[in-house]
Amino acid sequence: MLRYVFRRFLTAIPTLFVIVTIAFFLMRVAPGGPFNQEKGLNPVIKANLERAFHLDEPLWLQYVHYLQNLLRGDFGPSYNLPDFTVGELLYKGLKVSAELGGYALLLALILGTALGVVAALNQNRGTDYAVVALATAGSTIPTFVIAPLFQLFFALTLHWFPVGGWGGGAFVNKVGPILTLMLPQLAIVARLMRGSMIESLHAHHIRTARALGLSDFSIVVKHAMRGAMLPIVSYAGPAAAALMTGSVIVETIFQIPGIGRYFVDGALNRDYTLVMGTVVLIAIFTVLFNLIVDILYAVIDPRVRYD
Repeated sequence: MLRYVFRRFLTAIPTLFVIVTIAFFLMRVAPGGPFNQEKGLNPVIKANLERAFHLDEPLWLQYVHYLQNLLRGDFGPSYNLPDFTVGELLYKGLKVSAELGGYALLLALILGTALGVVAALNQNRGTDYAVVALATAGSTIPTFVIAPLFQLFFALTLHWFPVGGWGGGAFVNKVGPILTLMLPQLAIVARLMRGSMIESLHAHHIRTARALGLSDFSIVVKHAMRGAMLPIVSYAGPAAAALMTGSVIVETIFQIPGIGRYFVDGALNRDYTLVMGTVVLIAIFTVLFNLIVDILYAVIDPRVRYD
């Protein structure tokens, strides 16, 4: 297992290198620049700014300098937020995005798994049809529709929660973003768990367990659910990476200062280093959570071995 983990870390290095390279040059070929947004900026001042941030150097040399700084853990300064480095902004935004995404994923896994199991145990009955209908609606309605509906009904009509803002991390400010992030994930988890659980309940070892007189609780929880969890684990890895590194749409609508919001601001203002920092962070999280999924596979299913 340790050798497998080590090999995965080694293969992650060229993957991250390719992602950083593509993102770096795509940002540079886009029209405009970080200091072209300022109307009426004196050409001399603009030239001094570009010289200070090494933007007057050849593109290949900028790329080399960025890689050197990245290897030292330095994401560079933010061009449009000069009082902060990119590392400071990412750290501040990651705490917010990871908290919202973590709660959303946890609720989606718990509730989605429960709904999927209930639907599978009541296949082709009213409960099953209700869960399938709910899962279909949840997976087809996008977050940019769910978020405004939440604001309209719960914030503007009932006045239960604020329309947006972080509010210093107050609980009432977190409810809307968490529920908006959770609902599509809950729907997908419920559908995956239902299908996997139905297949697991018809497996040969479940029939053997029933023939041996095991209780329904033991059959469902100890035997059927263990095998049925594999698709959920596979989905949870990429979902965790996506949710915990920020949602552009949700954080923009609710005015949440997370990674997604910084990514949008950086892209609109051509803040190269801020956009690159978010890309690198998302890539690292994706590689890390995929590795965790592979390890969990071996824990859940004894047939899986990494030699």
